[in-house]
Amino acid sequence: MQGNMMDVQLTVPTILERIRTQYAAREVVSLLVAGRDEQGNPVAHKHRTTYGQVADRSLRLAAGLLGLGLQSGDRVATLAVNSFRHLEAYLGVPSAGLVLHTVNIRLHPEQIAWILNHAEDRVLLIENVFAAMIPALKAACPKLEHVFVLGPTPQPIPLPGVADYDTFVADSAPLARYPQIQETDAAAMCYTSGTTGNPKGVVYTHRSTLLHSMVSAPKDALNVGEADSVLPIVPMFHVNAWGLPYTCAMYGAKQVYAGVFADGRSVASLLRDEQVTITAGVPTIWMGLLGELDRAAADGHPYDLSRVERLIVGGSAAPESMIRAFSDRHRLSLLQAWGMTETHPLGTASAVPAGVDPTSDEGFTLRAKQGRTVPLIELEILSDDGQRLPHDGKTMGRLITRGPWVANSYFKGEGQSNFFDLDGQLWFDTGDIATLDERGYMHIQDRAKDLIKSGGEWIGSVDLENAIMAHPAVAMCAVIAMDDPKWDERPLAIVVPRPGQTVTHDALTDFIAPKFAKWWLPDATVVTDQLPIGATGKVLKRELRDQYRGYSTNPGLVPPASPDRSE
Repeated sequence: MQGNMMDVQLTVPTILERIRTQYAAREVVSLLVAGRDEQGNPVAHKHRTTYGQVADRSLRLAAGLLGLGLQSGDRVATLAVNSFRHLEAYLGVPSAGLVLHTVNIRLHPEQIAWILNHAEDRVLLIENVFAAMIPALKAACPKLEHVFVLGPTPQPIPLPGVADYDTFVADSAPLARYPQIQETDAAAMCYTSGTTGNPKGVVYTHRSTLLHSMVSAPKDALNVGEADSVLPIVPMFHVNAWGLPYTCAMYGAKQVYAGVFADGRSVASLLRDEQVTITAGVPTIWMGLLGELDRAAADGHPYDLSRVERLIVGGSAAPESMIRAFSDRHRLSLLQAWGMTETHPLGTASAVPAGVDPTSDEGFTLRAKQGRTVPLIELEILSDDGQRLPHDGKTMGRLITRGPWVANSYFKGEGQSNFFDLDGQLWFDTGDIATLDERGYMHIQDRAKDLIKSGGEWIGSVDLENAIMAHPAVAMCAVIAMDDPKWDERPLAIVVPRPGQTVTHDALTDFIAPKFAKWWLPDATVVTDQLPIGATGKVLKRELRDQYRGYSTNPGLVPPASPDRSE
């Protein structure tokens, strides 16, 4: 027997029509660069617009791009910060039947060019602060026909095919009718961070985008509704800013964008001034915010953040000490979420179950995990020989996932070994090592490549890092494997102390010893002034392993940790 329901295509124009017809008066606020001060630092200008104006400009962008001769499925790249213009691209490009390709602005120019060429992008929307890159990108990318600059530049760029974005949009008539779009058509694409080898492209469909937007909104996920004011500090080039621009638009939430101003003071001011209720970012953002809130409170001028309901953290695990610090010192609730480029990205969220006080010890322990799956996502853990492992909260296994917004392959068929059949169903191997407990809570133990195998037993670096970062003298920490002639590998802790603080190996191991078996404790501690940070805000452990190779036998030969970098 067949059902009688309509088969309505789930496409991005549905979201665009909602902000045009239902939420036209809701605000979109952006911090833009208005110039530079005497020290060369960017000066902020707060720009305000509405969903109605964003919808009109998105339709003009869609029509203008089609007027250039672009065909269904052609790629339009963005090299841009979070702003109302980037939101217009989010909505306008897929609504034209084209594919939005958000490119990581923190990559090296040569890697950006490689990605643009690999994706075969025909159009690039580039932020004015990156305009100096245009000549080199044009020369390196022969298929790049048109470049539009987002925001004013001191003088026009005299290159063929380069034009001002705002002028292009204003001179285009609004799209009169949406093209025929199937929900299985490509809507957007992102590339993985490429920490090992070249990045791989992940292509999102219109259907996956809408389903992800709908499931991200409920209370036990990101908790987004029309009454909310949402500040996605997570970059719009990074997995669609975790889907928040689409989710907020679908449900009518006000959107606030920080642009390049992601320091603690700017973020705290935006949270206060724009009455933000939900914000999202990686742990390094929240470390900066916590420091600013502590400073302001100590000075007797605390920020009024009474409207903030939820700080969402992802990208890497947030230590329980950070979650407790926000709660105890500032009455702010931090929610962990987990996902990947391949999962659109939301897969889990760490809301506590009914009957558990979020501020109890049990509540904090659960919130320090990556959480339970959002609806329609499935997780399993497997042994090395491919057998399903028990969900007992103790047994570690390789984390696999499946769902309607999980990739089934990479662009151009690369990296297919990550996708495999299990009992007649397609699954994706995340590369994470995790546990699952009886209530469905998932806890990342490590990336498979970062696990430490000591005497045949596994040691997870993430738990060690989180425990060490709870020490009041430690600002940042990474734990990696170092070679050991007896045990094969042993943990090496690399720590950045807080300003004015001193850290010793004995003090750290004494501090964390009650939480771990003795053989888990690091054999040595290196104190440095910084850790190498990649383009998505994660510590580059591969670089640390290369840098500290041979440390166990020649500790004095190791140079200090390298600075923030773009690969």
